[in-house]
Amino acid sequence: MKKIFDFYKGKKVFVTGHTGFKGSWLSKILVMAGAEVYGYSLAPGVNEDITGADYVPPVNCENLYDISGVNDKIHSCIGDIRDFDKLKAFFDEAQPDIVFHLAAQPIVRDSYKNPRYTYETNVMGTVNICECVRLGGSVKSFLNVTTDKVYQNNEWEWGYREDEKLDGYDPYSNSKSCSELVTHAYINSFFRDSNIAVSTARAGNVIGGGDFATDRIVPDCVRAVRSGEKIVLRNPQSTRPFQHVLEALSAYLLLGMKQYEDSSFAGFYNVGPNEGDAVTARKIADLFADKWNETLEKEGKTGVCNRLIIEEKPDGGPHEANYLKLDCSKIKTRLSWAPKWDIDMAIEKTAQWTLSYFEGRGMEAMEKQILEYFS
Repeated sequence: MKKIFDFYKGKKVFVTGHTGFKGSWLSKILVMAGAEVYGYSLAPGVNEDITGADYVPPVNCENLYDISGVNDKIHSCIGDIRDFDKLKAFFDEAQPDIVFHLAAQPIVRDSYKNPRYTYETNVMGTVNICECVRLGGSVKSFLNVTTDKVYQNNEWEWGYREDEKLDGYDPYSNSKSCSELVTHAYINSFFRDSNIAVSTARAGNVIGGGDFATDRIVPDCVRAVRSGEKIVLRNPQSTRPFQHVLEALSAYLLLGMKQYEDSSFAGFYNVGPNEGDAVTARKIADLFADKWNETLEKEGKTGVCNRLIIEEKPDGGPHEANYLKLDCSKIKTRLSWAPKWDIDMAIEKTAQWTLSYFEGRGMEAMEKQILEYFS
């Protein structure tokens, strides 16, 4: 993993969605590695286009980007991925070597509320960044980050492979399937005969400190221990390939590096945990409760913060896949990548980060975990 830090030192890296959960962790890693980072995204804490891309959220809006402290260490442009002219102007200024495309409307339930915005962001946003890469002339390595939900979900018990049919059910999942197809078309039409190596990464559910999103199990647990209210599980038996955010980002960074050095590594890759770490939402909540209580006791904080109480209460909401697993043999074989932290460790690290954040030491915990993982 140390080789990744050495490789990115001095590289010009363009990150879309840099103010989001994954984007903030990625930007922090790249800054610590010595890369020159250019980030293009909506303002931190903004997840939908209600007031426009120039909207500035309240000062006290919780978001990992501000906690991470990377804003004054990178080139940041607040803008909407749908605004091609603004995106291209900033892209042309950056002249990046490597591009990571993370900008998206990422919430399944929000995609039911606002499908048009979801498709505009996730599909045309991909078209726009592909156009920037095609016309820019500087990029050698481009990675489009999609999701494990791009596959037609047959609710079977084995993991989906990269050659399975793409056909997400809901607007979010389907729009990310379309994002994959857009990328495939650009590879076939423009990038295959160029010196630009292009891949997509289909990652499972990521968890970790600093995720404040709505309708996600771990952020819901964090809000519950802070408020003293119960954590209500609407789909307790939904099974997902959960992994720590650093697992997914290590795969993205490795892939970005490998295909930069040798374009034969470019392709379509699943990124997920080992098979035993595809677990239910109930299991995640139980684990978080256990790890949270252990963290409180280890730090001598018993009674300082609330313990977690879990209640199962299906709400009859819109369709979401019940069972989803990934087969990650391809990335393990071709790139020699493998998860380092199992689900127990992922939840433990999340609980530790959360307590540190409650005590005002979020950035310190973030840097410590990055150094520990990449050492």
